[in-house]
Amino acid sequence: MSNFTTKDGTNIFYKDHGKGQPVVFSHGWPLSADAWDGQMVFLGNHGYRVIAHDRRSHGRSDQTWDGNHMDQYADDLAELIEKLDLRDIIIVGHSTGGGEVARYLGRHGTKRVAKAVLLGAVPPLMLKTEKNPGGLPIDVFDGIRKGTFDDRAQFYKDLTLPFYGYNRKGAKISEGLRESFWLQGMMGGLKGQLDCIKQFSETDFTEDLKKIDVPTLIVHGDDDQIVPLGAAAMMSSKLVPKATLKIYEGAPHGLGQTHQDRFNADLLAFIKE
Repeated sequence: MSNFTTKDGTNIFYKDHGKGQPVVFSHGWPLSADAWDGQMVFLGNHGYRVIAHDRRSHGRSDQTWDGNHMDQYADDLAELIEKLDLRDIIIVGHSTGGGEVARYLGRHGTKRVAKAVLLGAVPPLMLKTEKNPGGLPIDVFDGIRKGTFDDRAQFYKDLTLPFYGYNRKGAKISEGLRESFWLQGMMGGLKGQLDCIKQFSETDFTEDLKKIDVPTLIVHGDDDQIVPLGAAAMMSSKLVPKATLKIYEGAPHGLGQTHQDRFNADLLAFIKE
């Protein structure tokens, strides 16, 4: 586990384990690199080098007042990749991290990237607009902002229920996973996490997706209560030229944990294709 300092002086925490072809992970809001532990250990044991960072203002990275926007997130990721001189990368993003990956590829190209994976990802656009009628109304995101500001600790605890589908009848609830989500979220800075809500909800990634010219696996649960399937993966799969879409029946937003074995197997198979 290491740290590096970006050009604007921000200290970014990252994990870098194993040897082999690099797989780089970007986490969702309001989590940290720890959200990828199940994938990192699995792929590390299969002969891959696995790297994941804590986005600025999240996890163990600096809690910045400025720079909490999607272009800077993508540039931070680019600096990490260039610092480690990573090439032939498999780049993987969940939720907000999927937006970060799309913006990285849109801004910095695919010269260092072999394949991409978008898991429960926010692109192309979460917000409902005239051109995006399938999105969510701004009131939803205003509610997330209010909940986060008013009582972040309780809001994050409550958020785990729809995030992992634990509010569905018959769901097998892991209190440990709920506590892990809460702990990761509370490690981050309030200002940066509030800023990030606007970024994951209002950023339009349409043009970024069109620029992704490497094979891309798009995975989404059809019971995702956080990022609706229709306005996200279904649309993204039509915009990314070399996309493969996999829909997990009954799976929630946090399927990397609730469907860990299945997703890990699909991820490994895609990498090996």
